Amino acid sequence: MRILHTADWHLGRTLEGRSRLAEQEAFIDELVEIVAKEQIDVVLMAGDVFDSVNPPAAAEQLFYESLARLSDKGRRPVAVISGNHDHPDRISAARPLLSDYNIFLFGRPQAEVCRIDVPSCGEAMMLAPLAYPSESRLAELLSSDHKETALRDRYDDRIRALFAAMAASFADETVNVAMSHLYVAGGHTSDSERPIEVGGAYTVAAASLPGAAQYVALGHLHRPQDVRRAETAARYAGSPLAYSFSEAGHTKSVTVVDVHPGGKANVTEIPLVSGKPLVRWKATDGLAQVYRWCEEGRDRSCWIDLEVHVNEPLTMEEIQRLRKLHQGFIHIRPVFPEREREAAAETDRKPLSLVEMFRRFYERQTGGQTPDEELVRLFLELAADEKEGEGEEE
Repeated sequence: MRILHTADWHLGRTLEGRSRLAEQEAFIDELVEIVAKEQIDVVLMAGDVFDSVNPPAAAEQLFYESLARLSDKGRRPVAVISGNHDHPDRISAARPLLSDYNIFLFGRPQAEVCRIDVPSCGEAMMLAPLAYPSESRLAELLSSDHKETALRDRYDDRIRALFAAMAASFADETVNVAMSHLYVAGGHTSDSERPIEVGGAYTVAAASLPGAAQYVALGHLHRPQDVRRAETAARYAGSPLAYSFSEAGHTKSVTVVDVHPGGKANVTEIPLVSGKPLVRWKATDGLAQVYRWCEEGRDRSCWIDLEVHVNEPLTMEEIQRLRKLHQGFIHIRPVFPEREREAAAETDRKPLSLVEMFRRFYERQTGGQTPDEELVRLFLELAADEKEGEGEEE
C-alpha cells in the first residue's frame, strides 16, 4: 500500500493581506499530479484544512474540488481530520454525502477506528483518526488542577488512552495507521503555527503515540520532520506553503509511505515546487543596493521581507517606488545604524528621561518619525495618570 501523507493546507490564509489562493490552487494541482505519478493508493490529510473556523467560500470550494480530484471518483480513498484551525462540524458536515465516494471526514475526536478497503492494492487499512483533541472537543475536564504540569500529564494520559483504545482494533492482516493533529514534545516549531497548547499543557510525549501502529501521520507543525523517540514511524508532513518568514529557506514536501500488513513502513519525502518562496533581504548598503537587486531580477517570484539601512526615514515616494519595482515586498523596514550607535553611546553616558525614552520608542516604531509636542504631552499625561492610579491602589 502506498500512502500519501499531507497536512496543514490552511486554505484561505493570507500573508499580511496578500492572497495565497492562487498558490494554494497550484499546490492542489501539483498534489494531484504526484498522486497519479506515484500511484498512490490512499491519501491522508492530517488537519488544518482551513486557516479559520469560518473560511472564505473560495477556500471551501477549493477543498471540495481537491477531494473530488484526489479520490478519482471513489477509486482512491481519502481521509481528512480537523485541526485546531478548523471547525470540527464544518469538516464533517459533508460526511454522509462523501462516504459513498471513499472520502472519510472526521471532525471531532472519538475513540473509533475506521476500516478502509483499498481496491487498487487489494489490502485494507485500519485507520485510527484522532481529530484535534482539545479539552472542549473531547467534551471533558481533564484536570481540576490548573497547574500546567498537572494538566500536561493528564492530557498526555488521556491521549495515550485514546490511542490505546483504538489500537485494540488493529489486525495482523491490515495496514494499521494512526492520524492526529497535536503537538509532540520536541518538535521544531515556526512562527506560522498558532499555539495548539496553553503554555506546554497540550503536549504529548512521543512514547504516547501508539506503538502498535505501523505509521503515525501527524499535522500541526509546518516544518516536515520525523518524531524522535517514538516507538514506531511517526512524522509531521508539514505545510505545503511557507506561511511566515521564519520558514524562509525551508523546503516544503509531502510524505509517501510504503507499507504492507505486518511490515515496517518505508517513508520517503517528495519536495514541492508550487508556491512562492519567502526570502529576507538585508540591504546594508542602502536603497541603491535594493534598486540594483530589483533591476537584476533577484527573487522575482518571491515574497520578500526587506531590511534596508538608511540615514533618513523613507519617504512615501521611495516606498511606492520600491513596491512598483517589486510586487513581492511584504515588509519594508528601515534601519538607522548611525542613530542606533549614537543612541547606544548616549545611553552609556547618562540615564534617559521618560520623554527621551518615549521619543526613541516612537522613532523605532514609525521608521524614524519624530513625535510632535502634542503627542509627547498626551503621553506624559497618561504616564502621570498611571502613576497616580498605582499610588491609590497601594
